[in-house]
Amino acid sequence: MINKLVEKIKKTGAPIVVGLDPTLKFVPEHIKKAAFAEYGETMKGAAEAVWQYNKAIVDAIYDLIPAVKPQIAMYEQFGVEGMIAFQKTAAYCKEKGLVVIGDVKRGDIGSTSEAYAVGHLGQVQVGSTLCRGFDEDFVTVNPYLGSDGVKPFIKVCGEEKKGIFVLVKTSNPSSGEFQDRLIKGTDKKAGEERPLYEIVGEQVAAWGAECMGDSYSYVGAVVGATYPEQGKILRKIMPKAYILVPGYGAQGGKGADLVHFFNEDGLGAIVNSSRGIIAAYQQEQYAGYGAEHFADASRAAVLDMKEDIAQALASRG
Repeated sequence: MINKLVEKIKKTGAPIVVGLDPTLKFVPEHIKKAAFAEYGETMKGAAEAVWQYNKAIVDAIYDLIPAVKPQIAMYEQFGVEGMIAFQKTAAYCKEKGLVVIGDVKRGDIGSTSEAYAVGHLGQVQVGSTLCRGFDEDFVTVNPYLGSDGVKPFIKVCGEEKKGIFVLVKTSNPSSGEFQDRLIKGTDKKAGEERPLYEIVGEQVAAWGAECMGDSYSYVGAVVGATYPEQGKILRKIMPKAYILVPGYGAQGGKGADLVHFFNEDGLGAIVNSSRGIIAAYQQEQYAGYGAEHFADASRAAVLDMKEDIAQALASRG
């Protein structure tokens, strides 16, 4: 699947993943009105509104981008009906040829981690039949329970030729409370104090060396656009890991912040924008589209993001 992701990035010329992270405040009134008329102001009504919203956006942008990243919490808040909308969204995106990155941030130990990995990436035995659950192509994984929380995902990735993105340096403001803590290494740099995110990055590179695609590993990393200097360091530590870069747009990241996340071949990173694209019609820049044409506003926002990143990469020389 990492090979497919790289191929689609090359084909589209857009190292962009659109975060399908809907809340009802983003969904235009006419969509909510129709969903509530059919199912009432219920969890099912909310889930239907989210599904119709997602579908319209995907229809407008699928030819421009390689991948989408639905954030599972935005669906879980609507209970079982929300999870059905998550599954329908993932399946529809795959029908449209998009790579689906499930932003689930799972990570546990033993059989629990195995179940997460199987449920999202693999197949579960049901009697004499093997069944698929959510069937994303990649998922995000929290490594802070250690290797036994990550290795079950790597095992399933090897079996299914799918991938993971491991949280290394996240985009949120308080990430440094733990991730920037100076830690004495226990390996070849024993005794030297380094930020925890560097040690995690080294482990990602080691895990990835065991399951390589043609040029990049099935094991990628999450590194926030809001920390470009750390991104520069981590790019060197993890040369074969694809970096998923959140924090562009609404969180303050710009194209100029991203250049060091990419390798010299212009590959190696994929940049996420969520509400900056899916709620573009609510921004002053795209307000002229209006709520009725929200999906067209999303398409315009993707094209602008693509140009911003292209200019930034071209300017680095």
